[in-house]
This record gives sequence, C-alpha cells and structure tokens, in this order.
Amino acid sequence: MKVGVLSDVHSNRVALDAVLADMPDVDALVCAGDVVGYNPWPGDCIDTLREREIPTVMGNHDRAVASDSGFRFNDMAAAGVEHAKQRLSESQLAWLESLPTTRREFGDRVYVVHGHPNDPDHYTRPEEFSPDLLGDEDVLIMGHTHIQHHEVYDEGIVMNPGSVGQPRDRNPEAAYAVLDLDDLSVEEQRVSYDVEDVQRAVEDAGLPEQIGRRLSAGR
Repeated sequence: MKVGVLSDVHSNRVALDAVLADMPDVDALVCAGDVVGYNPWPGDCIDTLREREIPTVMGNHDRAVASDSGFRFNDMAAAGVEHAKQRLSESQLAWLESLPTTRREFGDRVYVVHGHPNDPDHYTRPEEFSPDLLGDEDVLIMGHTHIQHHEVYDEGIVMNPGSVGQPRDRNPEAAYAVLDLDDLSVEEQRVSYDVEDVQRAVEDAGLPEQIGRRLSAGR
C-alpha cells in the first residue's frame, strides 16, 4: 500500500495543485497539518483536502484560525492567520475546528501528528529523530518544521514529508513524500511550481511581501 504524505500546505494553492498533479499513483493520502496560514488561498486549500477526504491533523496555524489559540506568531504568521479568519466561510472554519491533533490510520500502523507525539507545538528537527519517538505504530509522521527528512530504524520509520507551501530547507520546490507500507520505505519528492504567481498573489492580498520573497529561497 502506498500513501502520499503532505504537510504544511499553508494556503499555497499553486504549490498544492503542483504536488497533487505530480503525485504518483497512491492508495491514500494523509496530511500532517497547517493547511492554512501565510499564503493567500486558505479556502481553496481547505476545499481541496475536504473534497478528497484526506485525513488531516490540526496544526498550530489551523488552531489559531479556528479557535484563537495563544501560539506566539511573528508578524508574517499573524498576518496569514488574520487573512484566513477574514476569508474562510463558516463551514471551512468548522472543518478546521473539527480536526484532531493526532490520527491513527491504516490499521493503526501510521501515527500522524503535527509537531511531536507529546507536544503538537514542538519543532522536532531531523537531529531529534530517534526510534524512541515511535510507539506501537510502524510509521510516525510529523510536520511543523517544514524540513523534509526521514529515518528508517529497526523499530519503524520516523518521517517529515517537508512543506508543500513554504519549504524551509533551502530548496524552494514544494515537498511531499510517498510512504510504502508494504516494504516500509519512503521516497522523498520535490516539484517546482510558479513561485512568482504566488508572490504576486501575496502582494495583491496585502500580505507581508516577505511571505512571498522567502519562497524563492526555500526558507
């Protein structure tokens, strides 16, 4: 069974469309959170995940938009949260609010969180990856750092597919991964998209220009 793994879409419709078009044949999709935030298309990205019925967990930006959480945001992030609050419909906000903080999928073989199994807001960077993060599952999926990485251990796989909408590993291409549950392997994937189109939309939406500029450098 092959699973397409997404995370940190961050309202970047152009990148999400590119990832879904590039995705090889898979049996299912999952998303490790932060569907909204930063970029101009929160509603479009929510609708895409809803229509495809993609199992998704709640990220810190999702929570901030849905419930006014106390997460500390910089000015760019705060602007993206406010943009989403102003533009989402009641049903879109209700979908965000309904997202769980964790999910167990595929016969409990896959555990999906946003930040860390014990703290949804912790940035679990690659140097923190360890088999100790695994519980009874075969695969732990995390997001939040926007850094694509995975490790295969005797106990299972710890992975972050990277960010669809705002990579931060110095590679501007949209990131995702394909998980094979039959042989317990991961293929990390990247796909280019029209970053300049997103930058123009960021400016047109009145969002901070740095949101668009950073996309060119993948940071």
